[in-house]
Amino acid sequence: MLDSVRNELRGTLDEIRAAGLHKPERVIGTPQSATVTVTAMERSRELGEGNPGEVLNFCANNYLGLADHPEVVAAAHEALDRWGYGLASVRFICGTQEVHKELEQRISGFLGQEDTILYSSCFDANGGVFETLLGPDDAVISDALNHASIIDGIRLCKARRYRYANRDLADLEGQLKEATAGGTGRTLIVTDGVFSMDGYVAPLREICDLADQYGAMVMVDDSHAVGFVGPGGRGTPELHGVMDRVDIITGTLGKALGGASGGYVAARAEIVALLRQRSRPYLFSNSLAPVIAAASLKVLDLLESAGDLRERLRANTVLFRSRMAEEGFDILPGDHAIAPVMIGDAAEAARMAELLLERGVYVIGFSYPVVPQGQARIRVQLSAAHSTEDVNRAVDAFIGARAALGG
Repeated sequence: MLDSVRNELRGTLDEIRAAGLHKPERVIGTPQSATVTVTAMERSRELGEGNPGEVLNFCANNYLGLADHPEVVAAAHEALDRWGYGLASVRFICGTQEVHKELEQRISGFLGQEDTILYSSCFDANGGVFETLLGPDDAVISDALNHASIIDGIRLCKARRYRYANRDLADLEGQLKEATAGGTGRTLIVTDGVFSMDGYVAPLREICDLADQYGAMVMVDDSHAVGFVGPGGRGTPELHGVMDRVDIITGTLGKALGGASGGYVAARAEIVALLRQRSRPYLFSNSLAPVIAAASLKVLDLLESAGDLRERLRANTVLFRSRMAEEGFDILPGDHAIAPVMIGDAAEAARMAELLLERGVYVIGFSYPVVPQGQARIRVQLSAAHSTEDVNRAVDAFIGARAALGG
């Protein structure tokens, strides 16, 4: 590498650290669970500090606590013996096993869609939809706070692009009017089901009403909802009673559904059929590891009787949010298991996360560019694996960390 380039990169990294935006990676030495052991982190190595040891984990997407569930782990072990470790191929060559087709069918049935296609990640799923379905004569209308994978996926397509303010139905209708005024082919409205940095839920019923009025399709990335939102855990379309009105659902196997990796598109049969023929992340990526597919099938089995887990998650969420509000913390309103504690300053958010870790609670400070400038926060994520005592300990740790910061 040229010395000039190396020095430029070092300068950029120094600027990131000086602005309080550096994101250290903590290393855990245990399975993902409500309690984990942190064995190392960058700052500890730099300063020669000891490692924090066993801590309560309040920053995983392990909403139902299934990441280390014994039945899921057992299914994974069995799958390794039956299906092997990996396929060393893409799906259309020699990378499709029975377990992949079974999982696609099960996801379709669970979400009330006609067909499903698996991807290596939901990022790839979102990256493969727009370019395949939309051309220069089409329009895509995206919520301003949609996930980065949606934004990047839209950049890959040639459709006309419109953006509406977060969950602002009047602005959405304005964008629909503009998109259709000059004539358009296909129009696709795309939104997160739950916005990952805020925990806000998209108003899907009203979005579907506008889509019907203007002849648009609706796509929802429901990564932070499937498994635990809605009466049966089928996500935000079920919550809003529009399962039969959403055309495309993308999601992940890496959050509530076992926490491994992999993504999917569940949609109308013709949409999935076309994605199998032309979606580049699908055509040019190795198949999802069979062990993940098999373990995900076990997760879907567990979801059929997971009402107690969803109820425990709701109770933990209510307890944390209510106690934090009573203690005067600025926590974004809502009832989702994503509970953002607003700090504002990026350096202060990072320092609070460090103080919380010292008090036995593992959380992360989120700052620019993940969230807007001046809106740094601690994103707390509740899990069904947490006990009532765990939740109360977390709130007490926040109180102590705030006091240590002089608050």
